[in-house]
Amino acid sequence: MKFSQTFIPTLREVPADAVIASHRLMFRAGMIRKLANGLFAYLPLGLRSFRKVEQIIRQEMNAIGALEIKPTVVVPGELWKESGRWDAYGDALLRAKNRLGGDLVVSPTAEEAFTSLVRDELSSYRQLPLTLYQINTKYRDEIRPRYGVMRGREFVMKDAYSFHTDDESLDTVYQNMGRAYRRIFKRCGLTVIPVQADSGAMGGSGSEEFMVESEIGDNTLLLCRDCDYAANVEKAACKPDYEVPLSPDSGVPAVEKIATPAVKTIEELCAFLKTDAKKFIKTLIYRAVNVELDLSGAGGTVKPELRPPSASGPAVYPEAFFAVAIRGDLEVNEVKLAAALKAAEVVLASDADVEGLTGAPVGFAGPVGLTTIPVIADESVAALTDAVTGALARDLHYGHVSYGRDFTPWLVRDLRTARAGDRCPRCGGELYEKKGNEMGHIFKLGRKYAAPMGVHYLDEAGETRVPTMGCYGIGLDRAVASVIEEHHDDEGIIWPMTVAPYQVIILPIKYDGAVKAAADGLTASLESVGIEILLDDRAERPGVKFNDADLMGIPYRVVIGDKNLAQAKVEVKRRGQAESRLVDAARLPEELAALVYGELGELNR
Repeated sequence: MKFSQTFIPTLREVPADAVIASHRLMFRAGMIRKLANGLFAYLPLGLRSFRKVEQIIRQEMNAIGALEIKPTVVVPGELWKESGRWDAYGDALLRAKNRLGGDLVVSPTAEEAFTSLVRDELSSYRQLPLTLYQINTKYRDEIRPRYGVMRGREFVMKDAYSFHTDDESLDTVYQNMGRAYRRIFKRCGLTVIPVQADSGAMGGSGSEEFMVESEIGDNTLLLCRDCDYAANVEKAACKPDYEVPLSPDSGVPAVEKIATPAVKTIEELCAFLKTDAKKFIKTLIYRAVNVELDLSGAGGTVKPELRPPSASGPAVYPEAFFAVAIRGDLEVNEVKLAAALKAAEVVLASDADVEGLTGAPVGFAGPVGLTTIPVIADESVAALTDAVTGALARDLHYGHVSYGRDFTPWLVRDLRTARAGDRCPRCGGELYEKKGNEMGHIFKLGRKYAAPMGVHYLDEAGETRVPTMGCYGIGLDRAVASVIEEHHDDEGIIWPMTVAPYQVIILPIKYDGAVKAAADGLTASLESVGIEILLDDRAERPGVKFNDADLMGIPYRVVIGDKNLAQAKVEVKRRGQAESRLVDAARLPEELAALVYGELGELNR
């Protein structure tokens, strides 16, 4: 391809809103242009790399038996009402109406569409397992899109969904998909960190995220220095830094009231009582929305109204309040809390709700004697035998409080936020922190969508069953941007061979005479063996051409000039390497082909 025949509008200046390297370089290299906030168009150079990422993903999906389909981007709103997400998804869901007044959704994700398609065709266990995928456009009405295509409103994702008769079959495909993801990222030249993750709004029994390290990452990762443990902080666990006593009240005096005038924060209590935060039970009041956990035995005089099961899902409590007890030096992980309650959302209760439920202002809640709402405790609380906690009255705390003697929670779970410096739950090594961006995510969805949307099949005995599902996503735009984030320098992009828009750029110092003939001949020779060539035939100064070649990051640059050509030589340089070298022009096609295919083979191995 000649430069003059394509459309690569390179820029010398950095766009004012471009904060990260990929955003800056994709603009400057003429790969993308912005149509509106969060909406980007790919130009020819950018689209070539995008298509290569797409093809790698498609090859690996096909290799594990996934079948590609192409659903519509706009889907009926009724499907989202069936799944229960029409209201729950929030303002990020772009809703529309057709001319007949029917509700439509511009898909932000594809669970509803795929589940509906399979529901209409599935009848027998013999049709399962089944894995379908798409590579398709999505739209999420992000409040604050940023970082170029890394977080846009419109984007392309690969979504795969698998359907199974049992969990064993689901686990087989889940593991195969995880291995395929590792191959995809390796082939793209990406270094990823697989981490344990929370399933969030997707639901299900387990998930794994594939992260790329990034200073502007939306996710905090905790990794072990001594083993391969890695988890998103939302999911991360840690080794307990305490021992649960055999006897909860051994040698501990009876509970006593302590006057604490105008003292309510942990820091103030530590100073007032001359002790440390590990001796306190901190109690926070939370409001949970759409709780699916059965609360019939939870206790409490404030009984939430139960919404009965419907086509949209199981029975739920639209709103319920809980007291969450945790050791004073720790923080509640609200993602873990929501998962424990099977709640759509948890938020701290308002000051008015706290006072109405506990009878005391904020800062004086405690689990002892609290009967109005269920008490949930972090596992750390089970080790506290002589603790201080709020006494459910202004300016009062209890001392000598022992877990199991003075109060018994309704539920005990791991609710703490793990942090750097904690010990690994596997090997006891030290955890450290990194920032990362999600590249891909795989989920075991279970029957979260199949059940409310009425998907059934007949098993071997002729009994009606609901299939279990898996879900597997990769963001293509984010993959392209992440490759650039990992592979660039001050001059521009340094593409891995597998996803480079072109593999070789031929740069004639002056495109005429013998130089033109040599450049055209070399282009034809390399293209005949399948090498992708960009021939810079522009009437520009050599410095402009060199700068653009570095900016675009094409792996091999071949410079042809009168001086070297007189000796039957051309100059070859690998992008990212400091030195160039002279090569015999006659041997160049064979040598370049070996270099290009060698790098492709290494990444694709």
